[in-house]
Amino acid sequence: GFKKVRRTEKGIIAGAAASVLSACSFAQKESLTGMEFLWGIPGSIGGAVYMNAGAYGGEIGQLVDICGHASLDGTLGTFTKEELAFSYRHSIYQEQGDVILWTELVLQPGNPEEIRRMMEDYYSRRKAKQPLEYPSAGSVFKRPQGHFAGALIEQCGLKGCRVGGAMVSEKHAGFIVNSGGATCNDVLKLIELIQERVFAQTGVRLECEVKRLGR
Repeated sequence: GFKKVRRTEKGIIAGAAASVLSACSFAQKESLTGMEFLWGIPGSIGGAVYMNAGAYGGEIGQLVDICGHASLDGTLGTFTKEELAFSYRHSIYQEQGDVILWTELVLQPGNPEEIRRMMEDYYSRRKAKQPLEYPSAGSVFKRPQGHFAGALIEQCGLKGCRVGGAMVSEKHAGFIVNSGGATCNDVLKLIELIQERVFAQTGVRLECEVKRLGR
């Protein structure tokens, strides 16, 4: 049930386990525009809300009207857009610890063929610049103020740098890809190496965008 997407008067309600791709596809078929920039972002709607996922100048927080959640004791609740305190790669859920169940996104009527064309354009741009041919967790680091993480990493000569099976993508230095047999420890060691090298050479501290689970 948490994967379901349905239409509402304002746009759509998507369960937290619904993939971003399935929600975008549903909106396109319903002739609803506004989500096109999210097309191609991996993961779930719940994850997108939690991280305020975005690309190409848009963020999912711009679309959210209300979000439903359960606290760890099972109490159900909601947050409005204002209460969600969206900012760059941040929502209130990163402090609250509640479990996201669903979200309502406000979308506008549009032409389904134009919506499809925009989705394809965003995906083409993403495919041309990102290493989608390898497994990865997406963009590893947040964008430092006044800089681009990938450009700093490339500037420090780290494209292609490896720890075990984990490698800084030669296509986009902001991604760490699994070139074969990479372990979690390989990725974490490579992240640490990148952070140390970039800080030593540029004075910029890179903050992780990906979240580490467990110990």
